[in-house]
Amino acid sequence: MKKILFVCSGNTCRSPLAEGIARKIFPDRSATSVVVSSAGSSALEGVPASAHAVAVAARQDIDLTTHQSRLLSRTVIKSADLIVTMGEKHRNTVGVIEPKALDYTVLLTEFCDERGDVPDPIGGGIEEYESAFALIRRCVEALVARLDDYDGWKKTGTS
Repeated sequence: MKKILFVCSGNTCRSPLAEGIARKIFPDRSATSVVVSSAGSSALEGVPASAHAVAVAARQDIDLTTHQSRLLSRTVIKSADLIVTMGEKHRNTVGVIEPKALDYTVLLTEFCDERGDVPDPIGGGIEEYESAFALIRRCVEALVARLDDYDGWKKTGTS
């Protein structure tokens, strides 16, 4: 079983959206045993997903109402086989906490041939959340499509 961790800043917008999208997609891939989760590089523990993130996800039959944020930690990092970050600063934070994890940490937009970070919609209107959701969905779908041939997983024995 492979474990994918999505990481953003507060774990209330982007990474919960990515986790929700991935959870919806993976049940359709019966041959793939993948567990997805999310965390935030500067998250407060136990904060719900933002209201706009919940609303945008609900329009796509994704339920974020029970999401509770969690802080990125060494334990969380080491439990993942692939870490997917929403921004370069999140990737850098992973590297500060656990340098070896950079070997299996990648920026989400790299999967869908976009450049740069997924824009943070926090504090913005519903339009910013819809735009972020669309980009995240495109990239998560591309990640899922590439999983069978992807070689960026944590290598056994590197933890």
